[in-house]
Amino acid sequence: MKQEILSRIQKKFPLVDKPFKVIANELNIDESEVLKILQAEKDANIIRQTSAIFDTKRLGYTSSLVAFKIQANQIDKAVKIINSHPGVSHNYEREHDFNIWFTMAIAPNSIIGLEKTIELLANITQAQDYIVLPTLKLFKINVKLNTTGKDTKKEKVKKISYQNIDLTPLHLDIIQKVQYDIDFISEPFANIIKELNIDNDTFFKILNELQDAGVMRRFSSILNHRNAGFNANAMVVWDIDEDASDEVGKKAAEFSAVSHCYLRPKYENWPYNLFTMVHGKTTQETNAMIDEMSQEIKSKSHMPLYSSREFKKIRVEYFTPKFNEWENKYYTEVNK
Repeated sequence: MKQEILSRIQKKFPLVDKPFKVIANELNIDESEVLKILQAEKDANIIRQTSAIFDTKRLGYTSSLVAFKIQANQIDKAVKIINSHPGVSHNYEREHDFNIWFTMAIAPNSIIGLEKTIELLANITQAQDYIVLPTLKLFKINVKLNTTGKDTKKEKVKKISYQNIDLTPLHLDIIQKVQYDIDFISEPFANIIKELNIDNDTFFKILNELQDAGVMRRFSSILNHRNAGFNANAMVVWDIDEDASDEVGKKAAEFSAVSHCYLRPKYENWPYNLFTMVHGKTTQETNAMIDEMSQEIKSKSHMPLYSSREFKKIRVEYFTPKFNEWENKYYTEVNK
């Protein structure tokens, strides 16, 4: 039952006052049992966080994947500097000359901007080289680990059209609140509703508006991959024909083991433009899936990049003063 609950909690979260009761009813067990199991998994660090997941771009932030080439004896110092930026949510060492890979988000009111921020970090960390890899096309983003072993190898990836939305101050207040981890209690949203001095109907109406507009990708639990038994996760990069990117990207996204699938730019020193995150419990299992994918994906070449060290993995905190504080600290550096 534990694996069934972990599988369910990664899917579309019930946006109601008692979401765990809904899950319990689906699984024909008591709400108290669901809460007990989830709390135990949280205490064991299997569940990383349960909260809203937002689309950075639709909130007005700019973002990119970035790779730095850092000398081995400078890595620890460089990572400390990179991780100090509040827009860096993920940072890994990977087995390549470009050895430090991180995601960077920049707030809408940034005084430096994305490119200047990355340039500044490259200078401070003494990066020998770097590449900026923004998303050109998103084919899939859906982190759901197959905890039950029952998921099929392929899944249909639906093309979703989002409704337009004008974000009001109340929308922004709710976004600011629901980006943080909830407690595993019967009514996890009650305190937020009380703090905002609104009623249940208004709160859940706005959450659904944010989801329908694609501002909130989903509300769900994210698992710690390694603690959940998925110890071999590879970022697989592919050199594909850009003219066939739609067909190839959609095909790659259909694999259930793929959580992220993006088209990114190529450079003279980086020929790969399709990026897929592939998850498996063992390196053998992951490599087998990559081999299977390579039989269906038309590419000139591909390369799996396994992470050797994880330096940072958090959610970006939106609409906080931390971005301005970081920029004010380093602004003199960028203007030297």
